[in-house]
Amino acid sequence: MRIQAIIFSFILSLSPAAVLAGANHDHGHSHSHEPVNQSQAEQVAIKSVAQLVEKGKIDGSWKSVNIAKSEKKEFGGNMEWMISFTNDKISDPEKQTLYVFLSLNGEYIAANYTGK
Repeated sequence: MRIQAIIFSFILSLSPAAVLAGANHDHGHSHSHEPVNQSQAEQVAIKSVAQLVEKGKIDGSWKSVNIAKSEKKEFGGNMEWMISFTNDKISDPEKQTLYVFLSLNGEYIAANYTGK
């Protein structure tokens, strides 16, 4: 079981580094494990935001914000979790909302400020 956790952690570390590179992100994932519920998706999104802060991809103030909205949305024919966070400490209005995208199985896909 410990080896599986190490392998899983390693695989997560290989996630795309360019999470905020633009509006587009890959939606063509297929996964074999069970879907997560809304609460589980939100917990993954919170951890994903913390990781983005730790990697210096987003401002540290994002680590202390709450979830604004979570919903399932269709992108490119695939359903995904879209979890949004709002941060009024960010001066640029176009970057005050951060969207985190997860597969229905709870795997991190991407994050951006556009929601697309």
